Amino acid sequence: MRDSMTHRGPNDAGIWNRDYSNGYIGLAHRRLSIFDLTELGHQPMESTDGRYTIAYNGEVYNFKDLRNVLISKGYKFKSECDTEVILYAYDYWKEKCFERFNGMFAIAIWDSVDEKLILARDRMGVKPLYYYWCTTTEDFVFGSELKPIMFYPGFKKNVRHDALGKFLCNKYIASPDAIFENTYKVVPGTYVVFHDNTINTETYWNFYDEKDEGLRNQIIEFKTAKSEINEIIIDAVNKRMVADVPVGTFLSSGVDSALVTAVAQRYSEAKVKTFTIGFYEKERNEADRAKKIADYLGTEHTELYVGEKEILELISDITDYYDEPFSDSSQLPTMLVSKLASDRVTVALSGDGGDELFCGYKMYDWSYIAQKADFIGNVLHFIPGSDIFKQNVSPELRAFINNRDAGLKTQLFVDVMTELASSLLLNKEVFCPKFDYEKKMDYRNWQERRMLLDMMTYLPDEVMAKTDRASMKYSLEVRSPLLDYRLVKKAFEIPQNFKYYNHDKKHILKEVAYDYIPKELLSGPKKGFGVPMAKWLRGPLKEEIKMYSDKEFIRKQGIFDQEGINRLIARQSVSDKVMYSSMLWSFYMFQRWWEQYVS
Repeated sequence: MRDSMTHRGPNDAGIWNRDYSNGYIGLAHRRLSIFDLTELGHQPMESTDGRYTIAYNGEVYNFKDLRNVLISKGYKFKSECDTEVILYAYDYWKEKCFERFNGMFAIAIWDSVDEKLILARDRMGVKPLYYYWCTTTEDFVFGSELKPIMFYPGFKKNVRHDALGKFLCNKYIASPDAIFENTYKVVPGTYVVFHDNTINTETYWNFYDEKDEGLRNQIIEFKTAKSEINEIIIDAVNKRMVADVPVGTFLSSGVDSALVTAVAQRYSEAKVKTFTIGFYEKERNEADRAKKIADYLGTEHTELYVGEKEILELISDITDYYDEPFSDSSQLPTMLVSKLASDRVTVALSGDGGDELFCGYKMYDWSYIAQKADFIGNVLHFIPGSDIFKQNVSPELRAFINNRDAGLKTQLFVDVMTELASSLLLNKEVFCPKFDYEKKMDYRNWQERRMLLDMMTYLPDEVMAKTDRASMKYSLEVRSPLLDYRLVKKAFEIPQNFKYYNHDKKHILKEVAYDYIPKELLSGPKKGFGVPMAKWLRGPLKEEIKMYSDKEFIRKQGIFDQEGINRLIARQSVSDKVMYSSMLWSFYMFQRWWEQYVS
């Protein structure tokens, strides 16, 4: 089980196990050494008195401050690593310690006196944490990925069909759900206590409270808001530059990674190492602009240009490292930039989080437009003969017209994918892939609701899952300064019109960035890490699609509707509509995953 994750920790390995009154406890760990590279950082680690044992993945950036507090309370430390600090922080503050940690973490602590296991995940869900709980056998198994859980002898690989529907519609499965029955993800900002075959989940930090507090403490002066954001970003970046190994940054031409890099370079004593992937196709390439930014900042820049061949070669690796169905195709270039960086550094800073916190996605434009035009959809929905009318319009317009649930307004386009997913499955009742969290968001502004929803779902379970698996494939740790919880808190204190100003997305963050980098270097369109998916599905991947949609293969699998799959393939072969290529790619990714782990 442990060595199924060697890529996550190639430097050291450990196993600790004990009998206890009600059974047996075992902890295993793979270590990627970042702080205190000596054997004193070995895990699993026991407290001096033997009561607590920890296995932990991640970094707590304020561990030195916490260490000093604990020393003042009489604790003595053997190592210089954050693991020991977490161990004694738990001893002193118990579960309240998680509120004090500024970092990314998945933590498991065994309490041998109370005979309970505590699992905790960081606020933003940067680090993954899965668990399997079978009440009948009283087995409780956990891991940073699904692979070690699947290696457990008693684990049953029963696919949850409702989770499959969610995956097809959203391209990922959001916490707390997972693809298998009796298997879950620890929700960001929570900890799970397992004791005497029972589970209690407690929340130590949540978005609702932070958002509501932010609305009560709005910063009305733009200059003040900008200054406070800048101060937090500087401290967040500096905290994440501290390591006993080489550190660099991912650099695209976008505002987020450029700002992180600029701050890192300004406060670094040496040139910051920056890394960019370029594409030979001009319409997808932004490496030339990234290089101009690197030249302006004076970083030690490395770029690698790749073609389709290099990207396609990585497809065979996807399911090895994404061991739960996942179909964000930008995982492929993210792997490439991670590989490039891992040759020179052990830690890389990224710009993840800027879009969700400061209103950067195109979807936020659509949320704004949909709210303004909602009255039109309401009229079209209730006019006589609307059912016949809706049958003859595009899926997108039909979703807009049918978007009448006041508690789910910002998720209207999920209906488009739900219709399509239903046609692919033998069980036509696709479990609603919309998130009920939105119903708790009593905010009139749809943009704000959608941004908060993305922070709770899309950010941890797609964006951060993508980055975590892609980077860990190459034993590279990625840190995200813009996801510092203090910046999240500050973003909630900023009025929406500071973020979305006259249709200018991320307005205030751009203004912060312009103090470091000339506006003209950041003014071009963001192209992202896209791949020519439609072209691939009709070309080099066509034969594999044909194999995975073979009548006998589909019949034995007993999941998909053969006619529905054939219709999707036929539509995608003649249309460049994103909904068709996206759904077919999700089908393809699931089939590859199913073949490797289930069949």
